[in-house]
Amino acid sequence: MAPAITPVQTSVNLPSATTVVIIGGGIVGLTAALTLAERNIPVVVLEKGRIAGEQSSRNLGWVRKTSRLAEDIPLAQTSDQIWAGMAARTGSDVGYRQAGIMFAARSDEQMAMYEGWLNSISHLGLDSRLLSAQQIAGQVPGGVGQWKGGIFTPSDGRAEPTLAASAIARAAMAKGAVIIEHCAVRTLSTAAGKVSGVVTERGEIRCERVLLAGGIWSRRLLGNLGISLPTLPLVCSVLRTKPMSGPTDIAVGAPDFSFRKHIDGGFIITQRGALDASLTLDHLLLGMRFLPQLRAQRDFLRIKMGMPFVRDLMLARRWRANSHSPFESVRTMDPPVNTGLNQEALKNLRAAWPVFAKAEIAEAWAGVIDVTPDSNPVIGPVAKLPGLTLATGFSGHGFGTSPAAGQLAADLVCEHSPLIDPTPYRFERF
Repeated sequence: MAPAITPVQTSVNLPSATTVVIIGGGIVGLTAALTLAERNIPVVVLEKGRIAGEQSSRNLGWVRKTSRLAEDIPLAQTSDQIWAGMAARTGSDVGYRQAGIMFAARSDEQMAMYEGWLNSISHLGLDSRLLSAQQIAGQVPGGVGQWKGGIFTPSDGRAEPTLAASAIARAAMAKGAVIIEHCAVRTLSTAAGKVSGVVTERGEIRCERVLLAGGIWSRRLLGNLGISLPTLPLVCSVLRTKPMSGPTDIAVGAPDFSFRKHIDGGFIITQRGALDASLTLDHLLLGMRFLPQLRAQRDFLRIKMGMPFVRDLMLARRWRANSHSPFESVRTMDPPVNTGLNQEALKNLRAAWPVFAKAEIAEAWAGVIDVTPDSNPVIGPVAKLPGLTLATGFSGHGFGTSPAAGQLAADLVCEHSPLIDPTPYRFERF
């Protein structure tokens, strides 16, 4: 099960019409809704399950620029600025803390990777810097790991997934946005070749524009419209410890574990060196487009065949507007936790920082990440269907950049001057 988010009382009444419909109540869709509501643009958010019920509440909460592609850093930099003002904007603490993120390397090869990245973004003015093993020991005391060195970005930070989406949703509703849970969108309505509305399980809503922010589900909804979005699912397992004394407020990533301080005094931990790749039909259909990633990360993926393949085959890929959709069959994608990976992470972390021998697990969960071939999201219009804009495929990086990503999506939906250059995220690149 996902961590429990702060409760939000959403609407039960389905309006007949609005200006913008947002499909998906994750943090990017909610941030877009808040931006639109602040501009007095009528907006309705439709969520098939509960807001932030999937990856928006299951991610690690990192807000980072480190190791992002150079073209993706302006989005992350802008998000830093928006995160810093999010508590004031929403009237709630979202857990944002700019405590820094550090990555530690065990080999010369890993250090060369960080050096190469630092050189590639030297023109962007980041505060990232390389660290020696001695400097790592000074920043994160009590360690016994054998490090070659690392990289540290003091302006990176963290926020709390279980707080942020709820705060943004409440703020959006206070500004006039309508958010409806347990209301799946089955398909889009069109007139004269343009979007004219959405068909939900409870009826149709007429609208001028649609923003699809459906995470892992975006590919299936688009596929039913004859539009191919190349994303594949990966599963990340995570644990949270009970409150404990720890070595630092800095978030730390190593080749085979990561940890960061949780707002309650515990730590969020994962096996940074492994994600589960449970094969589905899409892996077979799209595999060739992901070959460069597979070659580069073959040791990173735990590939297996099992029940996820069967369950995926049982979900429809084509359906009519008046028939039951896959989004009503699976309200929340809730993959099983890979306890073995979590135990690996904890074992590896304890070997590097023995203070974690005292760690007690409070809860564990898993979430599904939607990955694109280049690991950048899609944020932009779909030329084939005017009136439709996408904000999806965030490849495990969406929470940190969600404030700017949601605002950029809102800009593009309403054809405002974009917050940043959207070119790296255009749908047509695929």
